Amino acid sequence: MKTLYLDAHTAPQTLPSVATVGFFDGVHRGHQYLIRRVIADARAEGMRSMVITFDRHPRQVLQQDYQPELLTTFDAKLLHLARTGVDIVVVLHFDEAMARLSARAFMQQVLVGRLGVRRLVTGYDNRFGHNRSEGFDDYVEYGRQMGMQVVRQPAFLLNGVQVSSSVVRSFLREGEITMANQCLGYPFTVVGRVVDGFKKGRELGFPTANLDTSEFGQLVPGGGVYAVRARLEQTVAFMPAMTNIGTRPTFGGSQRTLETFIFRFHDNIYGKLLQLSFIRRIRSERHFEHVTQLIEQLKDDEQQVEALFNDEMD
Repeated sequence: MKTLYLDAHTAPQTLPSVATVGFFDGVHRGHQYLIRRVIADARAEGMRSMVITFDRHPRQVLQQDYQPELLTTFDAKLLHLARTGVDIVVVLHFDEAMARLSARAFMQQVLVGRLGVRRLVTGYDNRFGHNRSEGFDDYVEYGRQMGMQVVRQPAFLLNGVQVSSSVVRSFLREGEITMANQCLGYPFTVVGRVVDGFKKGRELGFPTANLDTSEFGQLVPGGGVYAVRARLEQTVAFMPAMTNIGTRPTFGGSQRTLETFIFRFHDNIYGKLLQLSFIRRIRSERHFEHVTQLIEQLKDDEQQVEALFNDEMD
């Protein structure tokens, strides 16, 4: 896959293309379904397949206080897009000037004028352009005038659910990791930096890495204990681990934290990036009357997670 960062100095793309455009947060199975249509149409027509996306969420430009709660980091999004087999991904810098473009102007100036798009495949609910005030019928008419065909791909259904980024976020907020992963087509993954925590895990015999995820603006799943695979930056090996998300009610906490206990691991990793791939939710967060009860529960959690990963290897 070729990645093109389009700016004022980039030469226009002259090869005719079948394209789709969107933010593609998560590159979930609905997105994958749409991109497969783009690739199939491009091959049938002897054209290039193209995904057009943005370097940041449009609402971050339109609303300065907007917190996107992303499903993927930008680098991970590009990796997932590469796995679809699309020929080229075009990254547009989304700024106030682009936000002011009407759908017609965007289609004429960017899609046709800069990228050589001959057929645009839109998602079932995709809208673009200033204030998203125009819809699919408008796109079809504008495209007809510009010599570009515009078609729409129906929704991807999973057990009767229309898969979308907002649906995945809803599952994650509820701690429904299994359903979120089914919608994504891969384990939901969070990246954070290891920072100082409250050191309570160490006292309990379960030293944890406390993650700050604000650097990448990703959504953090709902509270509970999860089986996860952990991977340190600049390494390739995934390590079995369990993660607790919550406020530490046994110790009277109020601040929400994300703490990960990596099995059989004792290195100092403060300041490093840690990637967590969520596999299964083990239980909800609970208040224990005595610390000894919490320790026994953590031992049981560890056994459940170990058994889960052992079963996967059998």
